[in-house]
Amino acid sequence: MEPRIDDLRIEQARPLISPAILLEEVPRSPEITNAVIGWRRQAEDIITRDSDRLMVIVGPCSIHDPESAREYARRLKPFADRLSDRLHVIMRAYFEKPRSTVGWKGFVNDPFLDGSHRINHGLREARRLLRDIAEIGLPVATEFLDMTVPQFLSDLVTW
Repeated sequence: MEPRIDDLRIEQARPLISPAILLEEVPRSPEITNAVIGWRRQAEDIITRDSDRLMVIVGPCSIHDPESAREYARRLKPFADRLSDRLHVIMRAYFEKPRSTVGWKGFVNDPFLDGSHRINHGLREARRLLRDIAEIGLPVATEFLDMTVPQFLSDLVTW
């Protein structure tokens, strides 16, 4: 048998779900679509100074527990509503760890925090969480590091 000379550090490979299939599995409603469009417009108006409100992005450093993130969103919503004449509150929900060179790479890459790297599950749960936060009525921001991830999630984020 010839010695192996490529893929020496790859233990296994799993196919990545298609973005179209995931968007079908976890769809967004027309109401969410309209809300995201409105939230993006509000953010743009603030950036271009067509609005004198302040945009604030608040929330956890990164998501590791979707249920805690949902609870945070439910608790944040009344404050965002109460301050909406002065602030455009956007919840932060990061799924990838931008500065982690070793250790946990984030929820999308390792949703069980156990090194199993079940990326398809992470993408599904991240999409469900973004949809749920939008249904609560909060705009949400994230940071995309892996350029394949926006295909799965970008239609649900404001920023």
